[in-house]
Amino acid sequence: MGTILDYLKDYGDYTFSEKPLNEVDSLVLCQFSYLKFDGMVPPIEERGEPVSIQYLDRLPDKEKLFADERYRENNTALFQRMLDSVRFSSLRMNYYVNRVDTEKETQFSAVTFFLEDGSIYVAYRGTDETIIGWKEDFNLAFSEPVPGQIHSVEYLNETAAFFDRHFFVGGHSKGGNFAAFAAMNCEEGVQDRIIKIYSHDGPGFRPEIREAGHYERIADRVVKIIPHSSLVGMLLESHAAGYMVVESKSFGLLQHDPYTWLVKEDRFVRVKDIYKRRKFMDETLNEWILSMDEEHIHSFVDTLYEVVSASKAATLIDFTADWKKNMTAVVAALKELDKETASMIKRIIVSLFELTGERAKEEIKEGIQERAEEGRMRLEEGRQKMEESRLRKEEKKKRRFSSHEGEHKDRK
Repeated sequence: MGTILDYLKDYGDYTFSEKPLNEVDSLVLCQFSYLKFDGMVPPIEERGEPVSIQYLDRLPDKEKLFADERYRENNTALFQRMLDSVRFSSLRMNYYVNRVDTEKETQFSAVTFFLEDGSIYVAYRGTDETIIGWKEDFNLAFSEPVPGQIHSVEYLNETAAFFDRHFFVGGHSKGGNFAAFAAMNCEEGVQDRIIKIYSHDGPGFRPEIREAGHYERIADRVVKIIPHSSLVGMLLESHAAGYMVVESKSFGLLQHDPYTWLVKEDRFVRVKDIYKRRKFMDETLNEWILSMDEEHIHSFVDTLYEVVSASKAATLIDFTADWKKNMTAVVAALKELDKETASMIKRIIVSLFELTGERAKEEIKEGIQERAEEGRMRLEEGRQKMEESRLRKEEKKKRRFSSHEGEHKDRK
């Protein structure tokens, strides 16, 4: 077993003609869409020629692709392994879009990939590192579509008009929600050409959004994949909707990271269901959200955003970087809320801080290890001193004994 990086190493020699696109390839492409293609891949309004992965590799400012600090190391490795593989070395991409609008509370990005065998994959980027992008995840609780969802439909209709083939569509995190929303609300002629819709740990939909989009028309083509401790993917998700649960080498919110998902050969490692405790928490949160009217939902999401924003962080990286200071700000903000709202927000904040909590645990662990090592060193120093003292005493005894023995011989 390994991760998508190991998959690229083990299956990189197969072309898509030899082994068609699978669920693991989908996650590879969805994660690749997190790269910052600004100024490198032609924007959709330009309608230029697609660029190759080799072209990106030759650019002098290639390092800008990996500006997302959350995934910098792994994304760099992903790019290199795709470039070195037969499977993805001929990958081309086009129609890039990236919009972040704080006023409209939206973060939207998409890109279209062209594969060696003629397959086409429309990928929606998930939540980026911005706090506003994270807030839009919770705006999905509204009964009206969020701006990013509207953009996703417009993008799919416009992009699909540039080619006449059947294609795949997908995304990770919020990108998975956008992929499914676009697929069920796009033009009928476009919808008919969709082969599969992949949602990798993407949030679900409110019942009224699902019904308005006639989700049943695409349901048999949706492949929803979540890790066994999913929070994001189970937000507004019906357990009856159907999803695949996969093993992760990590735990908690860290499992949202695609690089933790375990792969065996060309498939994800399956498990029966998400953890019981996680399922209970997810169901409780969903029931609570769906029990509120629109006004209360807006109030809840705005309050949640204000609580997190109390830390003055612009990105989740900043938010988790100084977790001690930021948690103090969050706790102070929570004191102003009613008991029920504060309780739900605490659950979400705790989940967001699981990543930081692990850092804290590591700090504590390292501190304990350092103190243990210092203790061992002091014990060793003490043992050596005792041994040296014992040896000195024995040496003195020997000298005294030798001296007494000499005096005894002299008297004789």
